[in-house]
Amino acid sequence: MELRVAFLKNKSTYTSQIKSEAKRLGFLSCGISKAEFLEDEAPRLEQWLNSNMHGEMSYMENHFDKRLDPTLLVSGSKSVISLLLNYFPSEVQREDSYKISKYAYGTDYHFVIKDKLKELLHFITSEIGDVHGRAFVDSAPVLDKAWATRSGLGWMGKHTNVLSKQVGSFYFIAELIVDLELDYDTPVTDHCGSCTACIDACPTQAIVEPYVVDGSKCISYFTIELKDEIPSSYKEQFDDWMFGCDVCQDVCPWNRFSKAHREPLFNPKPEILSYSKKEWNEITEEVFQQIFRKSPVKRTKFDGLKRNINFIK
Repeated sequence: MELRVAFLKNKSTYTSQIKSEAKRLGFLSCGISKAEFLEDEAPRLEQWLNSNMHGEMSYMENHFDKRLDPTLLVSGSKSVISLLLNYFPSEVQREDSYKISKYAYGTDYHFVIKDKLKELLHFITSEIGDVHGRAFVDSAPVLDKAWATRSGLGWMGKHTNVLSKQVGSFYFIAELIVDLELDYDTPVTDHCGSCTACIDACPTQAIVEPYVVDGSKCISYFTIELKDEIPSSYKEQFDDWMFGCDVCQDVCPWNRFSKAHREPLFNPKPEILSYSKKEWNEITEEVFQQIFRKSPVKRTKFDGLKRNINFIK
C-alpha cells in the first residue's frame, strides 16, 4: 500500500514538473494522454485514405499501424505528452499582397519546436531519471490532432483544426512519447455548436462536411504539396493565397481570443509584411532564397511559388 501511494505521489509530481517546464520553455499548453491504440481514429483514417482525400500525399498511406499506435514508434511507451506552441503574429501582410499562411511568416517551426522538445526531454531525464522517449513535430506518422484532443488541449473543430476556448487554433502541435507513466488529462467538449463559418468560407469547398476535409481540394495542398500544375477548374478560387491558406481559421469566432506569440524566431522578415503584389510578381530566385532562408516556404521552392503566383494573378 505504501509503495502504491509513493508511486502515485511520484507520478503526480513528475506530471506537474513536466508541465511547469513546458510552460517555462514557452509552450502555450501541455496535456498528457495514455499511449495506446487510437481505436476511434482507425476507421476514420482508413475511410479518408480510401476516399483519396490525401490526393498525391502518398506518404499518408505509409505506416498506417504506427499512426494509430505510439507503442510501435517508441518501445514500451506509456505516455504521449502533447504540446501547443503559439504562432499567431502581431502584424499581418498588407492588403494588396499575395498571401502567406501565418504559420510560415518566420523560421521553420520544425527547427524551433525540435529544440524546445529536446530541452524538455533532457529536463525529464535529468530530473526524473532513466526515461526514454522521442520527439515528434508532424514529420513522423503521429496523429497530432488526435493526441491533442485526447489530452484535453482542445476539441476538433469542423475545419479539423484543434480549437481551444482560450486561444483559438493558431498554434503548432508537437509530442514527446515517453516510457514514463504520468497523470492523464481528459478530453474537453465540442464548442462549435451550430456554427458553419469555416465551411461557408472555404474558397474551394474543401470542408466537404463537418469534421471532414478533402485534403486534395485544399488551397494549402495545391500551393505546397501538389508538384504538378494546379487544375484550371480552381482558377479564381484561391483568394490570393500563394502559400497555404488561413481562411477557415480567420473566420472562426474562437480565434478572436488569439494573442500574439512571444517567439522571436517566428517574427517575419520585413519583406513578407511590406511586399505588394507587384514586388512578389517580380521576385527573383536570389531574393526568394534570402527572404525564405530557414522558412517553411522553401518547401514549395522558387519554381513552386512562381507557379502559385502565376496561377492566381
